[in-house]
Amino acid sequence: MGPALRPRLVNVRKSALEQPSRPASEREQRSRERPRRGRAAGGPAPRSHGNGFLGGGATPEGAGPGGGGAGLHRGCRPGHVTPPLRSPPPRSRVICRGGAAPCGRRFRSCLRLLAGSSGAGSSRPCVRPSVRLRCCAMSPAAAVRGLALAALLVLSPAGATRQVRRPNVVLILTDDQDVCLGGMTPLKKTNALIAQMGMTFLNAYVPSALCCPSRASILTGKYPHNHHVVNNTLEGNCSSKLWQKIQEPYTFPALLKTMCGYQTFFAGKYLNEYGAEDAGGVGHVPPGWSFWYALEKNSKYYNYTLSVNGKARRHGENYSVDYLTDVLANMSLDFLEYKSNFEPFFMMISTPAPHSPWTAAPQYTKSFQNVSAPRNSNFNIHGKNKHWLIRQAKTPMTNSSIQFLDDAYRKRWQTLLSVDDLVEKLVKKLELNGELDNTYIFYTSDNGFHTGQFSLPIDKRQLYEFDIKVPLLVRGPGIKPNQTNKMLVANIDLGPTILDIAGYDLNKTQMDGMSLLPLLRGDKNETWRSDFLVEYQGEGYNGSDPTCPGLGPGVTHCFPDCVCEDSYNNTYACVRTLSTSWDLQYCEFDDREVFVEVYNLTADPHQINNIAKTIDQEILEKMNYRLMMLQSCSGATCRTPGIFDPGYRFDPRLMFSNHGVRARRFSAQSL
Repeated sequence: MGPALRPRLVNVRKSALEQPSRPASEREQRSRERPRRGRAAGGPAPRSHGNGFLGGGATPEGAGPGGGGAGLHRGCRPGHVTPPLRSPPPRSRVICRGGAAPCGRRFRSCLRLLAGSSGAGSSRPCVRPSVRLRCCAMSPAAAVRGLALAALLVLSPAGATRQVRRPNVVLILTDDQDVCLGGMTPLKKTNALIAQMGMTFLNAYVPSALCCPSRASILTGKYPHNHHVVNNTLEGNCSSKLWQKIQEPYTFPALLKTMCGYQTFFAGKYLNEYGAEDAGGVGHVPPGWSFWYALEKNSKYYNYTLSVNGKARRHGENYSVDYLTDVLANMSLDFLEYKSNFEPFFMMISTPAPHSPWTAAPQYTKSFQNVSAPRNSNFNIHGKNKHWLIRQAKTPMTNSSIQFLDDAYRKRWQTLLSVDDLVEKLVKKLELNGELDNTYIFYTSDNGFHTGQFSLPIDKRQLYEFDIKVPLLVRGPGIKPNQTNKMLVANIDLGPTILDIAGYDLNKTQMDGMSLLPLLRGDKNETWRSDFLVEYQGEGYNGSDPTCPGLGPGVTHCFPDCVCEDSYNNTYACVRTLSTSWDLQYCEFDDREVFVEVYNLTADPHQINNIAKTIDQEILEKMNYRLMMLQSCSGATCRTPGIFDPGYRFDPRLMFSNHGVRARRFSAQSL
């Protein structure tokens, strides 16, 4: 392969300091040639959001180990091949529409045939290095002959160029979107374009009901006890130096880029402490990302800072250019416009919605005026027989608390309408590019949410279904429309699934999750899990909340009426079991009580009655053993049969197989 070239920048307002060095006259000429861009299809926001797509990632030299992303990549199965490209001789020239131009100049539609374009009359530029390398290796006469040959290869039934292309993947990740309390209801377009065109997983969960641990599980395919991100703080390993050193180099996007030749794009919220000065600031770009547009710290809609490939860009509060969900939408559209057509791509779009502060786009602030939080059977009731943190909630809630959570519920839905627009624009663009049929689209959230359940006003973090269950919709090649799947899946399965789609050998990873690809393709013979692990380490500090001194030290996230959502000993681990005969949840707390909660969700779907003292003792003991094993599992040992599976056997050695994790917390439980 020849030397790597920096992808061309297309943003007309990008500062001169961020441009690759070139003569000023050439830069001015390129600016004059650049067409003005209009309003994005499918929404009211103009395409000026975010100042457009900025080419040139943190590692623009290409996807594969040898650069350029061509050929068969290590770790990917045979048959997944991208065509090799030649290195360009110096000062070559290429024929484009309107005459000859130097190789570094703007390329026009004459090159689109090489990328599989359907017409030679388009003015879309070919800007990626892989396109330049092939075209620049030709003389003007050879370029014309090459274009004709490429067109024949693409259009000919015998041409295998399109047939060997690996699928593209898009992952859309929302922030705090529940599924149990109607969180998918406002997303009419998303349901039509993804759910109705593919598969909806009815039992999708997260192993930790909090943003940073859950997102780390998505990226690594591991349970929290294996990636060691336990809460949203730097001390809890959220985007810490240790995380960057130990886990980031082995995330699935890093493997996609370095081992399988995918071009990778990230836009939105990464981890809650990303951008912290103690962890490298916004100059840190995680390995594996070709294009990086990450939000500093936690979700916002206005007045935020983005890391644009490692450089800080500050946004204000002008809706037309700053509203974050729309900025992410337009950056994504620009990536699809200017990416390479020789390499498959992976996109991860991580929206702020519907996380607080729940700032809706102006056109949606009047929506859902008559909507309020669901009044289901666990709304505004005392959490009897539950952990002390749940029992401390005041019941019934005050009128002001109920009004507050109803307003929050309504505003959350309003913010999701912009996500719905984003999905529509993205799908339309993929269809326009002719790439929709070869693209998997995943839609999910990092955790659920509660609004008044067991008299807890608003938050997540708890072990109950409303906090750990999330939406998961998937469409793509080989997935039949309008399907539902009841198998027990978790977000640790997303990384293995996407690597499996790319052709990577999952045996080479240390991931705890399983590939969903057999389920997506309808494999009836696939043996699947019947349980998984939920674990959380509470946040708190040795001091009383100043607004609620009577509660003592260790509580946090307290509301004005002194109802607190978390504490340092809100630390628990659960086995969530779903088999043909049992629908159970067994949980233990790491506190002085060593408190146990058990729920039979077949009889009690809202988890009102804790049956820990009445359930059969043999089942209780088996669940306790299974919990200890899962807490120390790693890789394949996390996928052993559950206690209600025919192949289950109790092996005490499995509880101590993972020597790299912290000591087992619940071994002293007395039953």
